[in-house]
Amino acid sequence: MQRIIDKLTSKEAHLGVLGLGYVGLPLAVGYAQAGFRVRGFELDEKKAAAINSGESYIIDVSSEDLKAVVDAGLLEATTDMSLLKDVDSVNICVPTPLGKTRDPDISYIQSAVQSIAPALHPDMLIILESTTYPGTTEEVILPLLAAEGAKVGEDFFLAFSPERVDPGNPTYHTINIPKVVGGVTPACTEVAKSLYSQVMDTVVPVSSVRVAETVKLLENTFRSVNIGLVNEVALMCSAMEIDVWEVIEGAATKPFGFMPFYPGPGLGGHCIPIDPFYLSWKAKLAGSEARFIDLAGQVNSYMPKHVVSLVAEGLNERSKAVKGSKVLVVGVAYKSGIDDIRESPALDILEMLAEKGAETYWHDPHVESLPAKISGERLAEWSPESIADMDAAVIVTPHIEVDHRLLAGVDPVVIDTRNALKGIEAENIIRM
Repeated sequence: MQRIIDKLTSKEAHLGVLGLGYVGLPLAVGYAQAGFRVRGFELDEKKAAAINSGESYIIDVSSEDLKAVVDAGLLEATTDMSLLKDVDSVNICVPTPLGKTRDPDISYIQSAVQSIAPALHPDMLIILESTTYPGTTEEVILPLLAAEGAKVGEDFFLAFSPERVDPGNPTYHTINIPKVVGGVTPACTEVAKSLYSQVMDTVVPVSSVRVAETVKLLENTFRSVNIGLVNEVALMCSAMEIDVWEVIEGAATKPFGFMPFYPGPGLGGHCIPIDPFYLSWKAKLAGSEARFIDLAGQVNSYMPKHVVSLVAEGLNERSKAVKGSKVLVVGVAYKSGIDDIRESPALDILEMLAEKGAETYWHDPHVESLPAKISGERLAEWSPESIADMDAAVIVTPHIEVDHRLLAGVDPVVIDTRNALKGIEAENIIRM
């Protein structure tokens, strides 16, 4: 154990990062900027080539920063998994989606570990960062790595550290977000802590790998449940003709016992819509009901339908049907300031509108295209002229680059799901 700790603390260790997406690439660059030699492993040849050319495709990593560490010889990307044998540690940063029945899909993790197993060597450190259910590290990864008789905590070291990336956040990033880590054994925790302590501002060791796995699920379940609560309050306030935004603003003046969450058109991103169901699924296997999680999921998944119903009501007030109407969705990324459309409620809204016969359009300054299965024509220009022909517009994700006030001065019915037009009074605006 001391040998690998010495290599890590002296930064002589050669680090590996498997999966160079929204989590892996910022981590790899952070390692390289700290002075480590880093090899990134990526199945997508185009992404690997882009990295080796110093061209970033991730909003949280500038091409300038990427090129600097690539040119310095501190970071390289490869699609050759056999080179895993040359690294002293590897962080697994691969997707963990849900299946059609909302069961965890850990096939990417299993594939990653199957690539690592033949390359396993003495003192190697493996850390899973992909969000998953409690028990994955010990029940799935450990047996694959120990199949040839290697002992965890002695021959190799295995830990879990939940990624906490918040894409587009200007304040908190990979390096300054406290890093929770838990190992399969105390020695595993110590080795993983030694790695992160060379790079991260704060490292928070916990007593076990299962605690570390559950930390991330609790964080995002907390957000999901509270968003579900405020979405339900928004629906109730709408029925009672009460401004929910003003209610939240008033409640937020209390200096204790209240944390403001805000309603919206549905959950988006890879974490909040998915992670709670990992915890719910595992809890059910253990004979425990996750009632809050399931109820919040029902409320949050209903919100896109509610938005579409508001579009229909607004058009109905003008004696128009959804079928044949031109409806513009403004903002298709799952949050403002980024280009990530994973699990974005805008995609559901576009599909529901198309199913009802609407002519769908979308505008987003950060997104150039949508998956082919999503109906809708891109509205590239944002101007009074380009939106005047629309029958309705739905503000789903308010980017700062978009002047939403233009919608108040033109004809379309406007469904404002984010309070983007706060303070603007116009007959064509419907606030959620």
